[in-house]
Amino acid sequence: MTPVITLLTDYGLEDGYVAACHGVIAGIAPEARVIDVCHVIPAGDVRRGAAILAQTIPYLPEGVHIGAVDPGVGGARRAVAVEAGGRVFIGPDNGLLSWAVHASGGARAAYEISDADHFLHPVSPTFHGRDVFAPVAGRLCGGLRPADLGPEVPPARLVTLPEPTSLLREGSVEGEVVSVDRNGNTQLSIAAGDLHALGVRVGDTLGVRLGRRQFALPYRETYAAVPPGELVAFADSAGLVAIAVNFGDAAQRLGLPPGAHVRLSPSP
Repeated sequence: MTPVITLLTDYGLEDGYVAACHGVIAGIAPEARVIDVCHVIPAGDVRRGAAILAQTIPYLPEGVHIGAVDPGVGGARRAVAVEAGGRVFIGPDNGLLSWAVHASGGARAAYEISDADHFLHPVSPTFHGRDVFAPVAGRLCGGLRPADLGPEVPPARLVTLPEPTSLLREGSVEGEVVSVDRNGNTQLSIAAGDLHALGVRVGDTLGVRLGRRQFALPYRETYAAVPPGELVAFADSAGLVAIAVNFGDAAQRLGLPPGAHVRLSPSP
């Protein structure tokens, strides 16, 4: 079976950083297939990176999965390799990997990546994606064991991001904005099933409360179900409720950054 390595970073596409990582992997494991998950995570946005990786991982083959959204690079944070569900996750121990590890069944074992024999040299203090994570991934595809990378880390000591909140109560469901995509669509922590439990069906109207603001919102299947420029709520491809503007930016219009609190309820 062809080994697979996936890459998720906040490096952007305007420079050669992603290509450098590909090049290092190709030099060590030319037989590996590299899948680019995303490279336009907002700079340093660990939460956004964690959400995208966790929501994508069910559709990715088993293999080695690199996450490099790493605002603490070169500092005290450690680099880790985490085994979960037949996969190995590589990246900074800053919570970036935690939701994907959970989605893969939880950590079976974890190791600090500390044995410099497996790195590219010299190691840049600001580019561990190229000099640490990429060569380690390539060598894992060549037969290196995660246990050879450094001392074992108890999974309970790994940094984890708090799970997004969602709470059903008193005829409504409360949640938060998990992430905002490049189009300004806001993904909530509220599952479509939560609305179903409240009796809300596609075609109904939702009551939305954002702080002191309240308004009604159509609940539809797609953006195109409302005219251009109109707000709409729908169940996205991850099964979560999203708020969008057809041909517009809902996050900007509503002032909804990641973490913002939202309450939804059936509208009379």
